[in-house]
Amino acid sequence: MGTLRGRLLPPVLAIVFSALLCTVTLMVSGANPARGIAAMVTQVGEGSVAVDIVNSAAVYYLAALAVAIGFQMNLFNIGVEGQFRVAAVTAAIVGAAIDLPTGLHAVVIILVAALTGAAYAAIPALLKITRNVHEVISSIMLNAIAAGVIALLIREDMFGELRGSNIGTHEIPESGWVGGIGFGDRGTLFGLVFLVLVIGVGYWVMMNRTRFGFELRASGESPTAAAAGGVNARRMILVAMLMSGAVAGLVSMPELLGRDHTYLITSPAGYGFTGIAIALLGRNHPGGIALGALLWAFLDKSSLALDNVGVPKEIVTIMQGSIVLSVVIAYEVVRRVELRAERRRVGRELGANGDGGAGAVATASTASTASTASNEGGAS
Repeated sequence: MGTLRGRLLPPVLAIVFSALLCTVTLMVSGANPARGIAAMVTQVGEGSVAVDIVNSAAVYYLAALAVAIGFQMNLFNIGVEGQFRVAAVTAAIVGAAIDLPTGLHAVVIILVAALTGAAYAAIPALLKITRNVHEVISSIMLNAIAAGVIALLIREDMFGELRGSNIGTHEIPESGWVGGIGFGDRGTLFGLVFLVLVIGVGYWVMMNRTRFGFELRASGESPTAAAAGGVNARRMILVAMLMSGAVAGLVSMPELLGRDHTYLITSPAGYGFTGIAIALLGRNHPGGIALGALLWAFLDKSSLALDNVGVPKEIVTIMQGSIVLSVVIAYEVVRRVELRAERRRVGRELGANGDGGAGAVATASTASTASTASNEGGAS
C-alpha cells in the first residue's frame, strides 16, 4: 500500500498544486478560472481535437519512454531531442530514396529511424564508459550538433527540395505511408499508435519480467552492488543508452509516416524535452507515462479555446512548468514521510518484542533502506 501511495500521491499533489497556482494567477490577472477550465473541457468534443490529443500523446509517450529507459539506469538522456530529429531526417531521406513494396517500405523506414537514434545515442554512451564524460554534457552538445546536421542534409544541393518558402526532404512514396483510422470530420488516428502501445507493453515486460530489466534497475541503483553480483555496469550503460536512442528514433514516425511524409526545416521539435517532463510525472512507469502524455496533450490541444473566453493560453505553459517543478518536490516529500513512518513502525515492533539498543537501530536502518529502494524503484 505504501509503495502504491508513494507512486500515485506525488503526481496527484503536483497536478493539484499546479491547478491551484494557475487559478490564483488567473484570479490576480482578472480572468475567470472556471470559464477557462470549462472551455478546455468543452474543446475536447470539438472537431478533431480528441483525435489530435491521442495522436500527440502517442508521440509524447515514445519520447518519455526513451527518457525513462535512461532513468532506469540512473542516466539522464537529455539528448532524446537530438536523437529523434537526426533519426527523423535520416529516415525521411532513406524512405524517399528507396522503392519497396507497401508494408516493407514502412518497416525499413522505421528500422532506419531506430538504428539512427541508437547510433546517435551511442556517442554519449561511449564517451561515458571510456572517458567518464557525463551524459548530460555530451548529449546537450549533440542536440546542438543535430540542428546543424539537419540543416546541412536538407539543403537543395544535398537531399532537400524547396517547397514555396519552406525546405525539406523529398516526399516518401505512398508505399511507405502508414494509414490510420479515419473518423470523418473528427480526424484520423495515426496507425502507428498501435505500435506505440506494443512498445509500452514491451517496456513493462522487459523491466518487470526479465532478468535484463532487473539487472538494469540494479545497476542504476547501485553499480557497485550490481558489479559484485556479476553485472557488467559499463555494458549496461551502453545497452541502456542504445535502447533509449532507438526508442527516441521512433518519436517522429507516427507523424512522418502517418501525416507529413517529409521532414521539413519547420517540422515539430521539442518532443525530447517534453518527454523528460512526462517521464518524471509518470514515475517511469508505462501506465503513469501514458496518463502523463494524455494530460500533456490535452493541455496543449485544448488551450486553443482559452483565447475565446478571455483567458490567456500561456497559462497552460505555466501549468506544465509548475507540474514538473512540483512533482519533483512532491516525490521527495512523500519519500521522506514514508521513511519516517517506516522507522516508527519498526520501532514499535521492536519495542513490542522487547528488543532495543544496537539491534533496533540496525533493523530500523535496514527497513529504511528497503523502503527507500522500494519507493525509488524506477526513478531517475
